[in-house]
Amino acid sequence: MHRKTFIAAGLLFAGAVHAAVPPEQAAALGTTLTPIGAEQAGNADGSIPAWTGGLTEVHPDFQSGGHYPDPYADDEPLYVIDAGNAEQYADTLSPGQIALLQRYPTWRMKVYPSRRSAAYPQGIYDETKLNATRVQLVEGGNGFAGATGGIAFPLPQSGVEAIWNHMTTYKGDMYSTRWAQAAVTAGGNYNLVRFDYEYDFIYGNQQRKPEERQEDLLFYFLQLVLDPPRLSGSILLVHEYANQVKNPRQAWTYNPGQRRVRLAPSVAYDNPGTAADGLRTNDDFSMFNGATDRYDWKLVGKQELHIPYNAYRISSPDLKIRDVLQAGHVNPEHARYEKHRVWVVEANLREGTSHLYKKRRFYLDEDSWVIHVQDKYDNRDQLWRVDELHTTMFYDVPFLATGLEVKHDLQSGRYLAMSIRNEETKIYQPIRRTPADFSPAALRDKGVR
Repeated sequence: MHRKTFIAAGLLFAGAVHAAVPPEQAAALGTTLTPIGAEQAGNADGSIPAWTGGLTEVHPDFQSGGHYPDPYADDEPLYVIDAGNAEQYADTLSPGQIALLQRYPTWRMKVYPSRRSAAYPQGIYDETKLNATRVQLVEGGNGFAGATGGIAFPLPQSGVEAIWNHMTTYKGDMYSTRWAQAAVTAGGNYNLVRFDYEYDFIYGNQQRKPEERQEDLLFYFLQLVLDPPRLSGSILLVHEYANQVKNPRQAWTYNPGQRRVRLAPSVAYDNPGTAADGLRTNDDFSMFNGATDRYDWKLVGKQELHIPYNAYRISSPDLKIRDVLQAGHVNPEHARYEKHRVWVVEANLREGTSHLYKKRRFYLDEDSWVIHVQDKYDNRDQLWRVDELHTTMFYDVPFLATGLEVKHDLQSGRYLAMSIRNEETKIYQPIRRTPADFSPAALRDKGVR
């Protein structure tokens, strides 16, 4: 196997509080670097182009709130990676991706022209530049202070700072969406679970001025189960904070059978995710979320990687769910991969703590800070699970949005598919809510069925 080349030296976060970078370093943002810290130039062989502002032009067929038509529908694959030629591309694949190709002879990766489509509102760019010289980690790295919007650490000095960048990417303002989830057996069978979500992303909300946002509060999140009937009406409410030392995550659940609202301290770390059949942990949602205190974080460096990107086709309403889900993996005919530069972050279980995953490797797209690939190792140091996130640009907002999220279990041959939107109609629907709508007292009324 070829040896991967990393562009930056490894940096380990071992508990110290890192200071913001000096102004002369921050001056690179928006010049040689993009406004959020990516290399603006393309790569040496031209397979990764220069970033020229991303995709903000709205497709003429787009209807607000609905599916996003594919602006790159006419692109043709450049090549296909499969088990037979994976060695040729080993430098641009993660160990988990190689393992998937080896385990499933039917799996392949259709690689298309690289489109650096990631883009964010100007307000996010402005705040990100300010953050470079003012934001600091709180003690232990389990949070940060000094920002109410923007990428927290556009010039990261440690692995934990890069992970906080993933968690502070702009994700829209206040909206509702619906999607389905399927825990697929090794034989390809599954039962769908459908959810309705409401979000209020306080951090970075472009409808509020920075001084109008509540400091330290990242978002409110409501998850309502729609189907199947045995779970319908169940609700999860989460309040998430930037300084998780001072304000740990708060969560509540509502059980429609008991008509009771309960505190839910277990909605964190490696406790099982909602209706996921044990195939994901709570901190697996959106590739990683929540507290960082159970790991030591290392910024390994940067490399070129084939990652799912501009994946409009696999979430298209032209496809049925049965067209996407199949035994072993999603249908590779509809998946789109591109070569992009990624930051590599390694998390190793901290002594004295516990987690299902002893080691995790995250691959963060440099243009968005969104984790697109994750390799996870068990307590025997064996590669266990591999996650891939198929993202798309919501070009009307704009931000790089979570699309189909697939979590493979290499040992069981099963996988979990999340954010399945093919048969839904509400993709990004702006809503109006008050903080009271995201309070525990409001759950009982929302859960009536």
